[in-house]
Amino acid sequence: MSVFVLFALTVLPLIFTPGPDMLFILSQVIGKDAKSGMMATLGVCSGYLVHSILVALGIAAIIVSFPVLFETIRYLGIAYLLYLAFHLIKSVFNTKQIQIEQKAVSNPIHKGFFTALLNPKGILIYFAILPQFIDKSGNTVTQGFALSFIFIALIFVVYCSLSLVVAKVTQKQQINERNQKWIDGGSGTLLTLAAAWLIVNS
Repeated sequence: MSVFVLFALTVLPLIFTPGPDMLFILSQVIGKDAKSGMMATLGVCSGYLVHSILVALGIAAIIVSFPVLFETIRYLGIAYLLYLAFHLIKSVFNTKQIQIEQKAVSNPIHKGFFTALLNPKGILIYFAILPQFIDKSGNTVTQGFALSFIFIALIFVVYCSLSLVVAKVTQKQQINERNQKWIDGGSGTLLTLAAAWLIVNS
């Protein structure tokens, strides 16, 4: 259970960090309404479900056949977390505003599915983070699916809540710069701590 909690605390900062998935969902909320954003969220979760199946089975095969490669993936994953943390903390000192296109699509579930499925950042997150929390001595497929379910469930809760909040409170084209700096700085700090914990416990 503690491993699942640590995994959730590690991926939450990444979910809150703006990327193709979040920007697409917000564009649906601003372009139409909260329901459209929530439908887009369902599509995004469906896309990550495909990644979950592929990664869970793939990591299991790698552990059995190429244990050295598995360890290499783990350390590359830690390096990727530190890379993300560095850029998030660096962004705090930059002047920026996130542009959100106000464009509703006719089928947000379909578009959300492909947004997540073809998102290279999402693929990297799966391979960078999931292997860190898998116990090679246990059932790797079951662990992979459990961790993936937690990730998808968190995405669903966060993005649906965000859709409701944005629709009700702001309806603005730009995310407040000061608030985003707090999010980026906090996310970068949490990712740094997560990477440090993984290094110590490797």
